[in-house]
Amino acid sequence: MAYRSRSSRRLARKSRRNFIFSAAIIIFLLYATVNWILPSFINTLGFITDIFKFPQNKEIQQPFQNSTLAPPVLSILYEATNSAKIDITGYAISKSKVQIFIDDQFKKEIISEDDGSFLVKDIELVLGINNIYGKTVDPDTISLPSKTIRVIYDNEKPPLEISEPDDGKTIEGEKRVTVSGKTEPNSKVFITNTQVIVDSEGKFSTIVNLNEGENLITIRALDQAANITETERKVLTK
Repeated sequence: MAYRSRSSRRLARKSRRNFIFSAAIIIFLLYATVNWILPSFINTLGFITDIFKFPQNKEIQQPFQNSTLAPPVLSILYEATNSAKIDITGYAISKSKVQIFIDDQFKKEIISEDDGSFLVKDIELVLGINNIYGKTVDPDTISLPSKTIRVIYDNEKPPLEISEPDDGKTIEGEKRVTVSGKTEPNSKVFITNTQVIVDSEGKFSTIVNLNEGENLITIRALDQAANITETERKVLTK
């Protein structure tokens, strides 16, 4: 019995020593992790992140778009023009900055008057379709775009083909002649200052009364941009 008691005490002391030794190792590992291993891991992770980090787009640092800031109201009285530059009028918040854009490209900036009115002069257009809108800007925010206005810049004269009459034609008997031809669709045609109907294909035809002797008939085509093509036909009557 005494032998077993001494043996049990030795095992108990050995177990306590093993427990104390294991606890000391665990405490050391925790201390090393908190003070050495974890900081090193964080620094290494930050270094790797810096290597693969993409440069930030500076355009993000733009004024905040504010839906409560009223956009300007633009006024352009025509849908097409033959001028490379136009003036734009409109209204905005009193004494506010108004920016004009064409096809998402900034063009000009102006400050509205006390009553909110503004006039932006000499806005340059590109040939073809120009989508024009404006924005109101304050120091920190920018409004949503205004309603877009489409303006066509066209500096080419419309085609004008005359089918009849032939130039110098002589009419005998009834003093009238048919004038017909073709031009650009959506153009207007005037014959001796009288507007005639033009169909969807650009064709037109009308009857013109003649005077005795020589008659000079003027045919003029006017497109949407106010470009003009003009021709004449001389008709004689007997």
